[in-house]
Amino acid sequence: MFLSQLGPDQRDSAISQLAIEEFDILVIGGGVTGVGAALDAASRGLKVALIDSQDIAAGTSSRSSKLIHGGLRYLEQYDFKLVREALHERELMVSTLCPHLVKPVGFLFPLTEKFKERTYVGAGLALYDALRGFQRALPWHKHLSQRQINEIAPSLRHDIVTGAIKYFDAQVDDARHTMSVARTAARHGAIIATRVAAESLIREGKRVVGVSARDLETNKKIAIKAKATIMCAGIWSDELHKKFELTAGYGVTMSKGVHIVLPGSAIKSDAGVILKTAVSVLFLIPWGDKWIVGTTDTPYEGDRAEPYASREDVQYILDQANRVLEPKLKAEEIIGVYAGLRPLVANIKSATTTKLSREHTVDRPAPGFVSIAGGKYTTYRVMG
Repeated sequence: MFLSQLGPDQRDSAISQLAIEEFDILVIGGGVTGVGAALDAASRGLKVALIDSQDIAAGTSSRSSKLIHGGLRYLEQYDFKLVREALHERELMVSTLCPHLVKPVGFLFPLTEKFKERTYVGAGLALYDALRGFQRALPWHKHLSQRQINEIAPSLRHDIVTGAIKYFDAQVDDARHTMSVARTAARHGAIIATRVAAESLIREGKRVVGVSARDLETNKKIAIKAKATIMCAGIWSDELHKKFELTAGYGVTMSKGVHIVLPGSAIKSDAGVILKTAVSVLFLIPWGDKWIVGTTDTPYEGDRAEPYASREDVQYILDQANRVLEPKLKAEEIIGVYAGLRPLVANIKSATTTKLSREHTVDRPAPGFVSIAGGKYTTYRVMG
């Protein structure tokens, strides 16, 4: 029986095994897509190894909006396939796969016009609910009057909010969930080692048969042999393709998403709130005794390892939230800020990131090598 523990002793053992064994699958990348692929392969009886140059969920997978959702705004882009796929995964996670980690959360869509807007938004939410199919772990949306919304969410401006529609999605501690998937993969026999960087590919002719890696703790090189190598590197995909001398069929455009964290007293509401903005949507998300408010969606070309939130990012979030809040949020109330980078698949680097799809791409630039990029946190199982 394999153990699910991941720690110093386990890592030492994993380093030794990486150097002497040959694997069916080697996964590069310890984000949710990578650990999901490792679990899928290991649970099918394959011999699996996973390496990451940092730590499990060190990048995008710990800096999300912490929502498991279908992506309501993608309905306006007519991306029904993505929404249906994500809603199916949401229902499975809430009801079957990990209900101890993924919990329902209600959101209010405030209305500022009594008839036309209610009809339009109501039709969209009815479609959103219908696309999940027959597995219905979460309640159907419902319409709320102005009197009801004043009781549920006193912080919403009574002078402009005429009512709301409440719908449900789900939320998760993204880093904890990713770590749980990694530990489950280890429980099924996957060999997992962090702080191990892939430096080059090992080839036999044109076929990739493994990678030459470096243990960043000891600086020792490790030749890892594998019948197939799967790269789930997210925002590092372009950098690794170049390092591995591979011509990929896609490029990754980075989109920065910033969130601010506020104390629970900053917003008085019994449910979360979703607001439509000029370029995207803004979520006010209840998170324990705090609120997470975000996100932005802007192109980014800076340091991949340490994306930063600018003063403009924070002000944008405050301005958008304050359109419907009274009293208004103040910068001095903010107790935390974090920024994450979305890996959006694009053929043209100059494309506007808000118009790029969250659907994933699977590419095979060389025999024995597969790379996966794009997608949403919610659909990690589909990608892997």
